[in-house]
Amino acid sequence: MKNFIAIILVGMFASTVLSEPKGVAPVTYIDSEKVSAAFAKGGPLIETPGYKVHAGRRQGPGFVELHMRETDVFYIVDGTATFVTGGTMVDGKEVSPGQMRGTSITGGEIHHLKKGDVIIVPNGTPHQFTETSNPFLYFIVKPISN
Repeated sequence: MKNFIAIILVGMFASTVLSEPKGVAPVTYIDSEKVSAAFAKGGPLIETPGYKVHAGRRQGPGFVELHMRETDVFYIVDGTATFVTGGTMVDGKEVSPGQMRGTSITGGEIHHLKKGDVIIVPNGTPHQFTETSNPFLYFIVKPISN
């Protein structure tokens, strides 16, 4: 009987330990002053191995981007932009592991973005801001796949 109780207790302990989440990240709070400062110049608010959150600021068009592991989730805060997704990247070059840049896109889909819009660009999809207001502000969340 004692062995049976010991086995039950060990099983309960193992079940509890195995069911608890491992390596849970802490909650992150970013105050409005830090967010405003990030939007003033554009840049990251937080970057972790699993995701990134940036305060994006553009004053004109940019290069074509393609991320092999990052999905881009854009929320437009202010301004307007013409944004091209999909198609084929022209003159693509790897600029860092999993990150490519190019000069233009052929055969892509054109989107006209404005305040309040959300657009999601899956990893592996070329995308480019071809026109923007000055400034064009957006939050970008980047979940990173393995």
